[in-house]
Amino acid sequence: MRSEIDNLMAARQLDALMVITEERYDAVVDYLTNGARITGGVVLKRRGEAPVLAVGGMETEEAKASGLEVRDYSAFGYHEVMKAHKDDPVARKVAWWQALLAGVGVEGGRVGIYGAGDLNVYLEVFRAFDREVTAYTLVGEAENTLFQAAMETKDADEMARIRGVAARTNEVIRATWDYIAGHRADGEAVVDADGQPLTIGAVKRFVRRELIERGLEDTGMIFAQGRDAGYPHSRGEDEQPLRQGQSIVFDLFPRELGGGYHHDMTRTWCIGHAPEAVQTAYEQVMEAFDRAVEATKPGMQGGDVQQIVLDYFEGLGHPTSRSEPGTQAGYVHSLGHGVGLHIHEPPRMSHVRSDELRKGSVVTIEPGLYYPERGFGIRVEDMVAIREDGSIETLTDFPKDLVLPLRG
Repeated sequence: MRSEIDNLMAARQLDALMVITEERYDAVVDYLTNGARITGGVVLKRRGEAPVLAVGGMETEEAKASGLEVRDYSAFGYHEVMKAHKDDPVARKVAWWQALLAGVGVEGGRVGIYGAGDLNVYLEVFRAFDREVTAYTLVGEAENTLFQAAMETKDADEMARIRGVAARTNEVIRATWDYIAGHRADGEAVVDADGQPLTIGAVKRFVRRELIERGLEDTGMIFAQGRDAGYPHSRGEDEQPLRQGQSIVFDLFPRELGGGYHHDMTRTWCIGHAPEAVQTAYEQVMEAFDRAVEATKPGMQGGDVQQIVLDYFEGLGHPTSRSEPGTQAGYVHSLGHGVGLHIHEPPRMSHVRSDELRKGSVVTIEPGLYYPERGFGIRVEDMVAIREDGSIETLTDFPKDLVLPLRG
């Protein structure tokens, strides 16, 4: 949680944080500014003190929504720095970073640097800063970063935003079910009132409109049918018409419009009727799902919950990524992952890489079975939160019916 940041800084021996964004969305800036909508800016934080948000003059009013102390760039000598180094962009950034740090009282020490920008630019700036400004040591992190650790658990304000996204995402899934159900059958084809085929592309366009109307945005939904559903991350082919009796993996993971918190859920549907092989596999996935939810508790390793699902599927004779590493059939992925400002965050729920589940964790539970050469794939996914009392809160309340009947 955000309340852990100072302790995490101390553990990493960081005197300050500097988070830079270059006119683009950045999850860490969102995290520190309580979702303030700013285009560009720098968040500066000394250990033990509240963050300060530095922005250009046109952003100051919007930045006040952060609840942080907001300072105009001019308070840090922005114009003087730009003028002094107008012909040298690298020297200009080095001087500007130094001015920002000094402006909040950081005269030296270890500074954790985060944010979003062009790698080619920052590679040069980092080199120059380390060479020319010896009072500071810029510190980066490759894995298990300070913010990954902080984001592993969510506070009340974060949960309110996440619940809002979850409720709206469930509304979109309901609307999509009704939209498809409003069509009719022509043999095995799914068609509209004029007899025109309903395509995957048409469904996706419908979903995106519904998301936008609710202040959400698509981040690459999966709507894959038949053989494509047998590949977990196949997005589906827009021109493919929908047909009865084929499994459809519908994985929707939108976020707040313009960037923010996500929801992540998957349903598997068969329009009209389900073949026996799909029905059987679906029931097995649901059993695995129920076992995983039952085992999800604070103090449990996410990887141990995955092991329960692996044991179950392997006991039924399905290949898994544990029994047959690299398999493209059976159960081929991890059980779930944390979700927040990133669609994939710790805690991890894999037998290969695992984290402890804690009170305040928000994770997906998403077992699946995939048999592309048999023409189907199945995945069921809910997002759940572990409450302070250790109980599980399900954030995905849409039913898990396999067969979607047509009524058009």
